[in-house]
Amino acid sequence: MAAQQLPAVNIIAEPEPEPRGRRRRGMDCCICSPMASKYRLPRNAICAPCHEGAKAIIGFLCKDGEQEEDGGRGSVASMKPNSSTMGLKDAWEQVKEMRAREEETNQRAAFLQQGLASAWEEGLHTDILLKPGTGPPIPAHKAILAARSEVFRHMLSGDERCKAPAGDSISLPELSHDELSLLLAFLYTGALEGDGGVPDPKERRLHYALLVAADKYDVPFLRRACEARLAAGVEPRNALRTLEVAELSSSAALMERAMGTVLEHAEEVVFSAEYGEFAGRNAGLCVEITRALLAAKMSTTRTTKAPSSIVMQ
Repeated sequence: MAAQQLPAVNIIAEPEPEPRGRRRRGMDCCICSPMASKYRLPRNAICAPCHEGAKAIIGFLCKDGEQEEDGGRGSVASMKPNSSTMGLKDAWEQVKEMRAREEETNQRAAFLQQGLASAWEEGLHTDILLKPGTGPPIPAHKAILAARSEVFRHMLSGDERCKAPAGDSISLPELSHDELSLLLAFLYTGALEGDGGVPDPKERRLHYALLVAADKYDVPFLRRACEARLAAGVEPRNALRTLEVAELSSSAALMERAMGTVLEHAEEVVFSAEYGEFAGRNAGLCVEITRALLAAKMSTTRTTKAPSSIVMQ
């Protein structure tokens, strides 16, 4: 199909701003000008920012459309309009379609979340008890546990390698009652409790436990959620504990974030009272911290000495 011929677009070059503010940015643009809805100057006049923005939006939508049609493989042989045939009106229609799909997806997620959350909170037809290390057991549903975690699936199917429970209960001694409750809430709803911001110290301790549980019971979505929350709140006062949890849960991203904080605030962290206890529990991590500090110092030294090695002729 031949590409549709589009009219030429005149891009308005923005001159140097005149004194006294007599000329404002985009004043002659038929899109962003204050008079665009009442008076259109040359029909295809458009300022450079609007032109670049339109190209970026259309390019993004075309690329997204190609990936959707090709099943995410990104094939260039797509029947979707490309940047030479799609205009701003087409782009706007596609944005509205995306907005409608997003709203439908949100409604579907809310429907599933509310139903599963109600089944757990009200204890509807539960068929298994989960026993934490401390506190009373919590009833749950085998089907939900098996669907969310491969480890739970094997445990409930009687896999001897996973130490299947003898009866309708599972013991999780590494988790407290509150930690187990948060884990189950996430398995049923897919959401961590809290406002989504930086967690306070109590929430942070719970998220440490959830990250370790996500690694142990193979719940990747929970793992990513905990990593994001914990990484956002790394500070010198909690960097050492975050390092411990990152190593215990094999979280490379969280390890990098915490180590970066230790190096940036080395004096505050290394000379803190907590560091002595940390060193006694984590000799390997202390070796890594020492090597990282020396590497950073050597790099700074080489950078400082480089200019002095230049001999003037």
